[in-house]
Amino acid sequence: MEQRVNPGVIGRAIPRSHARRLAAGRGAYADDLRFPRLLHAAFLRSPHAHARIARLDLSAALTSDGVVAAYDAAALATVCKPWQTKLATWPGHRSPPQPPLATGEAMWQGQPVAIVLATSRALAEDAVERIDVDWEPLEAIPHRERALPEHSAFEHAVASGELPPGATTVERTITFARHTGVPLEPRSIVASFDPSERKLTVHQATQVPHQMRAVFADQLGLAEQDVRVITPDIGGGFGVKLHVYDDEMAVCAAAMLVARPVKYVCDRLEAFVSDIHARAHTVSVAAAVDKDGRLQSLQLDAVVEAGAYSAYPRSSILEGLQVLLMSGTPYQIDAYQGRLRVAWQNKPATGSYRGVGQPVACAAVEALMDACARQMAMDPAEFRRINLRREGATPTKVQAGGLSHEACLDRLLELMDYRGLRDRQKAERAKGRHLGIGFATFVEQSAPGPAFYGAAGVKISAQEGCTIRLEPSGTVTCITSNPDQGQGVETALAQLVAHTLGVAFQDVRIIGGDTGMTAVGGGTFASRGLTIAGEAVLTAARALAERVQKVREVMKLGDAPLADVAALMNYKQHVLPPGLEAGPAVTAHVTMRVPFLLANGIQASLIEIDVQTGFVKLLRHWVVEDCGQVINPLLADEQIRGGVVQGIGAALYEECLYDESSQLLNGSMADYLVPMAGEMPDIVVAHVETPVAGTALGAKGIGEAGTIGAAAAVGNAINDALAPFGAEVLQQPYTPQRILDALENR
Repeated sequence: MEQRVNPGVIGRAIPRSHARRLAAGRGAYADDLRFPRLLHAAFLRSPHAHARIARLDLSAALTSDGVVAAYDAAALATVCKPWQTKLATWPGHRSPPQPPLATGEAMWQGQPVAIVLATSRALAEDAVERIDVDWEPLEAIPHRERALPEHSAFEHAVASGELPPGATTVERTITFARHTGVPLEPRSIVASFDPSERKLTVHQATQVPHQMRAVFADQLGLAEQDVRVITPDIGGGFGVKLHVYDDEMAVCAAAMLVARPVKYVCDRLEAFVSDIHARAHTVSVAAAVDKDGRLQSLQLDAVVEAGAYSAYPRSSILEGLQVLLMSGTPYQIDAYQGRLRVAWQNKPATGSYRGVGQPVACAAVEALMDACARQMAMDPAEFRRINLRREGATPTKVQAGGLSHEACLDRLLELMDYRGLRDRQKAERAKGRHLGIGFATFVEQSAPGPAFYGAAGVKISAQEGCTIRLEPSGTVTCITSNPDQGQGVETALAQLVAHTLGVAFQDVRIIGGDTGMTAVGGGTFASRGLTIAGEAVLTAARALAERVQKVREVMKLGDAPLADVAALMNYKQHVLPPGLEAGPAVTAHVTMRVPFLLANGIQASLIEIDVQTGFVKLLRHWVVEDCGQVINPLLADEQIRGGVVQGIGAALYEECLYDESSQLLNGSMADYLVPMAGEMPDIVVAHVETPVAGTALGAKGIGEAGTIGAAAAVGNAINDALAPFGAEVLQQPYTPQRILDALENR
């Protein structure tokens, strides 16, 4: 049946639909929300990485100005039970039960011990200072390698194929620093409980509203339908906002006890010792290469940090498992051996952060690829070309056939004028200027299917739901289970609706992130927002378009304005013939029936090193990637560039520094370095589009691609510049001191 479409919408670079509102200061973040009788929460947090709580006295805090309540672990235990990370697919990993407040012992610096509720945040913080507590410090576990095997959280090994004899073996060990997400908006939550109906309403800056609804219901003894989670505007997530945090659970429990709304906004100092950390890995890799430069095998050994508890509900082993699974995916490697060991530590939990292990897998293997190319005296781009995977599954059973790496490489070399850059590099070296060119071939795992978490017994949905409603005015409302966390997915969803129903883009309104309005959806993680939510939106929009077209035909409306058809479907059903389906709303739910979709691409970086100071100057960065059909090139490029900047942060700046007692030494934005605009090079982005077969949308994920490859490309560029000196640096971030040490110790 013929459908009216708007062909000028898909593929058009439309700015984010809410950008003007946010730029005008009209955003409504969780901290902007106002409630009657609102209380503000502040926490007493442990100053020790490991200590026994010998005495805790809240009486002085309770008599402080403006204080309404103060609770310890025992008080919250009356309404909130502890949670425990355990995955049915990995029964060897069990985390101890974790309470919302520390009981008996504090397990890391920053763990919440008591919560105070007052009429203002300042008064609550003042009261926290009056809590009387005696600590008995205990020995802490500071280092991941030294924690093994006594404090092992998880071990796993994989092996496939036979390691060949007689080939050249190249080995490297790369170390990755612990760092965290620092989104523009910190974690924030407002919880309100109605004891008369036992209903909890939570306004939360979360990427996963339905996941959090399930968690709140389970831990607080409520029916899931009696918990409503609403996401207001969100200022970035990057994975930080998809985990369960003890302080947020404490806020909900306290709201139940006090029967008043309670707000908590995590400040920056708290965030550094409470937000999820990631990337704390030591990865040893080795490859066997034949005389023609073809890879014969890959061996990998990864040691990874967990925290004092395993992140709930996704676990602290997932990032390490991703390293094991995804290493070497772009290449034709038929034999593989991998081992993963995860160690407990007295530090914040590690968890899912943008890329989830894939940046580590990429950086480790790509550093090895450059080392192999140097060993074989081959050009690094051509070494990659002859080893690209062109078909079949990897030794770890990842279905990686049909990727477009060769087309991406051709486009990249043309875009960057590779041969010209090599000539320039040689000429500049003769003048004492040291340029480096680095590549990183990457694969992005996106849109996980139902078996990923479903088989693990975790209440994280693989589906997204959508209701599209034709309003009486002829405009369209799209209610989606997927929340926009600042990446602009609502704009792309509106483009799909406008395209399919033939309406103007500005006549489409997107509503999302409210568990009271939609069926269960997975939320925003693993580059699944547009990929799965878009598929649901497109499915619903096509069904509504068919319905509208049928009404036009039956009622002989021809080219009448859509508003006339909408008025008929909403208000004049009495004139419609019996049996004609003319409801003005359509609902669809979509789940990807594959383990996950694979996007892919190649990045390159051009840098300059001052060998006297060790400082790195970023000159230019290129990305060619394939995310299938590009719905909005402006937003796609923004996602790539934002991801690249985070990858550059990992490469050059970001590192949580701890002393021997697991005390964080740089827990502020004055000391923890993040890349700023002044440090950024021009980031050139191009796309190869290979639509996904068997889907309506034809798109793969794009949200993590930039981060996955950027640090690897920058690191390889640094080592390319250092190669004439016989120096190599293999510890992220690649700081000036580490570069100078490499030059001195060559």
